Amino acid sequence: MKFGLMAGAVVLGLCVSSAAIADGAQDMGAGAMNRGGGPYSFQGGQAIFTNVCQGCHMPNAQGAVGAGTYPALAKNAKLEVAGYPVAVITHGQKAMPSFGNLLNDQQVADVVNYIRTHFGNAYKDKVSPADVKAQR
Repeated sequence: MKFGLMAGAVVLGLCVSSAAIADGAQDMGAGAMNRGGGPYSFQGGQAIFTNVCQGCHMPNAQGAVGAGTYPALAKNAKLEVAGYPVAVITHGQKAMPSFGNLLNDQQVADVVNYIRTHFGNAYKDKVSPADVKAQR
């Protein structure tokens, strides 16, 4: 029982930290990311997933339930339409904070393409930075 509580606290801490960073980034303005920079310098879909997403969605993308519900990205049919994860990442949804001011268009495209081709997902169509820019 102690392990479950500790793991839940760690997940909550990671997610709250991400949310606080995202909330603080709102002051940057929407154009800040489109000019080629942002607080996150991670490059490539796997690195972005590992350093940004897996704190809540878990390393295997199975999601978690504890202090909140973090949906599984693994074998997720909602990822079939590429615009859906782009919109959720850039604008947020429910408890998911917006990462639009923390990730540039290339980073969003990279992480969307990564989660759509890993964890039991096999969606072949790729998202481009231009697709992300169009959603902003």
